[in-house]
Amino acid sequence: MHLPDGSPNGDGSRRSLRSTLGESTLLGWPVLRQFLGRDSTGRGSAVTSARTQAMTPRTATADRVVQSVCPYCAVGCGQRVFVKDEKVIQIEGDPDSPVSRGRLCPKGSASEQLINSPMRQTAMLYRRPHGTEWEPLDLETATDMIADRMVDTRNRTWQDTDDQGRKLNRTMGIAGLGGATLDNEENYLIKKLFTAIGAVQIENQARI
Repeated sequence: MHLPDGSPNGDGSRRSLRSTLGESTLLGWPVLRQFLGRDSTGRGSAVTSARTQAMTPRTATADRVVQSVCPYCAVGCGQRVFVKDEKVIQIEGDPDSPVSRGRLCPKGSASEQLINSPMRQTAMLYRRPHGTEWEPLDLETATDMIADRMVDTRNRTWQDTDDQGRKLNRTMGIAGLGGATLDNEENYLIKKLFTAIGAVQIENQARI
């Protein structure tokens, strides 16, 4: 339908009237902008203010984008991690992921808060036997403690043969449980390590 001004649906007259009276008048009210403009559903320009239009998404200011995998469940949804000044500023779903195709659950969508939370624990904590307080440890000390305990446990629980003299060459004192977000390369290295030290109880949370 063409109105007397010759424009379809009167869009030309509406734009002219709005331009003449100005956005700062009553016509700046979103309801009237919705009625007078092209955004009849009120889901676009009719409901945006000058402040909204001046805003820039965090993702637009990122220095680089890193592809990652969500650290929660076994689905392994792909994530895009936006980094600025070597700090994570936003995490969104990765549309290139064949697993999730850009989608994230509420927990995955909130991963940025997990990283930047002031309550995030950034040091390893150790509580001594019969102790009541946690104490921080540096990475080198913690790694040495873990290695010493693994070697000691292997030596104390090593089995050369069974009761009938059959070779075992194993330890039942060490077991491995992998996490759901480990990739193939990490799982391969973990399996090689635990097999090399004689462990036979090796499992993965994703399979359980």
